Amino acid sequence: MTTQLLRPGNVSPMRKVPAQIPRPEYVGKKRPKTGEPDVKTPEIIERMRVAGRIAAQALEEVGKHVRPGVTTDELDRIGHEFMLDHGAYPSTLGYRGFPKSLCTSINEVICHGIPDDTVLRDGDIINVDITAYIDGVHGDTDATFLCGDVDEESRLLVERTREATMRGIKAVKPGRALNVIGRVIESYAKRFGYGVVRDFTGHGIGTTFHSGLVVPHYDDPNATTVIEPGMTFTVEPMLTLGTYDYDIWDDGWTVVTKDRRRTAQFEHTLLVTEDGHEILTLP
Repeated sequence: MTTQLLRPGNVSPMRKVPAQIPRPEYVGKKRPKTGEPDVKTPEIIERMRVAGRIAAQALEEVGKHVRPGVTTDELDRIGHEFMLDHGAYPSTLGYRGFPKSLCTSINEVICHGIPDDTVLRDGDIINVDITAYIDGVHGDTDATFLCGDVDEESRLLVERTREATMRGIKAVKPGRALNVIGRVIESYAKRFGYGVVRDFTGHGIGTTFHSGLVVPHYDDPNATTVIEPGMTFTVEPMLTLGTYDYDIWDDGWTVVTKDRRRTAQFEHTLLVTEDGHEILTLP
């Protein structure tokens, strides 16, 4: 399948957030604080349920507008306004200088695509990654959407990436090592010859956007942290039709597959419960 390769578009000015919506501590700073306990208090978990639900609803709303002819900047506007309407701050806006309220990663973009005046075309696939910050905590989720009439190879990649994500999530149980997640995802992806991106991972989340806990999506023997009740982290595998090697655009954010073949991703924020897990990012 040959599609035109993506080029950077024009990025509109940063969107405004009303003063009454609290900002995360990192807005306006070069780097965020990291580090918080992996196991959260019941009170933080309760707040994360709210943040997760708002993020999931925002993602659903943006997804309804994915169609040929729409710009990624328009998708950003829709997600931004949904967040504000629900009293939430879009976590990516100003995170390490990121200029937009969500990430839009089209076709060969693995992650961190910046919304701009790029117009979606019939047959594209696009990942939308959105995070809500409200009441001092974050909820992070993403999904890959089909735009118009998508070819079979890309459609299957998206479907199987969703399945890989859910299989990884299903493996989350107290007492297991964190690398069980990546082992399950990679063994499933290998059946279809897909690459599993290694350098961009799931992460601990709570009062910080990225706490420092790393959740690999491949079978990493070093990821031996034991999963405990009360932990919160994301599972967000990125699968590729070809290599998992990548290049980064000059914007310092947009990550593209080295062979420019397509890639898909899904993400949920999870809470580890006494006997398994709860997905916090369901609408």
